[in-house]
Amino acid sequence: MNALHLVPGGPLPEPARPLQALARVSYGPVPLDFDRLAAEIPAVQSGLALAGDADLELRLACTGPEELRAVSAALLRAGAAHVHVDLVLRALVPGQPALRPVP
Repeated sequence: MNALHLVPGGPLPEPARPLQALARVSYGPVPLDFDRLAAEIPAVQSGLALAGDADLELRLACTGPEELRAVSAALLRAGAAHVHVDLVLRALVPGQPALRPVP
């Protein structure tokens, strides 16, 4: 019978990202490059280009409050004029419509 030995140094699992947030970003003098932000900031999951009070809305998944603060600071360093962050408390997903019998 052979014994199974664990060898350290294998790939580490990705850290969990339980803190979900939405960041509404207003551009500074130059628009931000979404593709660069997504590549450089692992917390960026997706984004929407907007017309209105904000120019960009980013869906973020962070490992905790520290990473969320770091992401906000990185967005400001990247050229954002203003960053407003809202925490996601829960996701609302439409359910199946209730079928009623026809009278």
